[in-house]
Amino acid sequence: MQIPDGKHTANKADLAESTFQNVRLKGAIFDDVNLASATFHNVNLSDTRFDDVNLSHVEITNACIHEMRIFGVLVSDLFAAYSERSPPAPK
Repeated sequence: MQIPDGKHTANKADLAESTFQNVRLKGAIFDDVNLASATFHNVNLSDTRFDDVNLSHVEITNACIHEMRIFGVLVSDLFAAYSERSPPAPK
């Protein structure tokens, strides 16, 4: 089933195992959403705010982190501090 263009509301909806391709969600609001075990590829999250999120066991690869902040701290600064304190990885 294809969802038509336009504004939609899903309340108490079970969309498990749904597929979203070439979807524009700019300005969308997500509240009390379970995305456990979801996979995201080629996603633009610039200027997005996350509040009260569970990021345990999350893996981020091949990401642009320019101006990304966690608890107000630039992620690039966190990586810089980490690399200065950590011994080099074994070869």
